[in-house]
Amino acid sequence: MKLFMDKEADALYLRLDDSRIIESEEVSPGVVLDFNERSEVVGVEMLNLSKRVSTVDLSEFQYQNA
Repeated sequence: MKLFMDKEADALYLRLDDSRIIESEEVSPGVVLDFNERSEVVGVEMLNLSKRVSTVDLSEFQYQNA
């Protein structure tokens, strides 16, 4: 799993695995899901990130393991 943040594009992308992306679908404004050939979600992109959170700072990113 990989997390990418593009400050210039104001976007955050979570890649769940390395399978080939076959299709993408915007499921709500500024949220795009990427699907592989088995119709599984393999990526999640959030656009306009600065409008969704008050500060965009990966040093504040928290990882929780349940």
